Amino acid sequence: MVAGWVKDMAFAGNDGWIVVLVLHVATTLLMVGLIWLVQIVHYPLFARIGDSGFCDYHKRHTRRMTLIVAPLMLLELATGLLLWFRMPLQPVWLFNTMAMAVIWGSTAFWQVPLHKQLPLADGAARLALIRQLVASNWLRTVFWSLRGLLLVGLLLELLRQR
Repeated sequence: MVAGWVKDMAFAGNDGWIVVLVLHVATTLLMVGLIWLVQIVHYPLFARIGDSGFCDYHKRHTRRMTLIVAPLMLLELATGLLLWFRMPLQPVWLFNTMAMAVIWGSTAFWQVPLHKQLPLADGAARLALIRQLVASNWLRTVFWSLRGLLLVGLLLELLRQR
């Protein structure tokens, strides 16, 4: 599947672009691991925190997660855009770029607003927001996972051809 795209990648003899690709794959795979941890562990456990301690917990959780996630997402975006500008018409980069747009759009317009609402609600209203957060986050989880698989396949094919 990936082999046909790789032949036209124009990475041959250009180790700088290989470094960009490896950084992109590495940051994507780190985000795949993080998004699954958040999806399966962190977000569902929000519902187990009582009203009295939720705001403080959520504030600390958000601050600490941002310290990890923001640099990774920004590096992933920067390397992804560099690769997109290098080969914009390759199907792998079309999908990769569109999937990054879905992830960033979902983060900005869905997850962040839900996170902002969580400390303002309590009881059943907060539980409903947490359910929305978990359900909506599947979109990011699926797209990051698909991108991770695609990029690993691409990287393995490039290594095989070298």
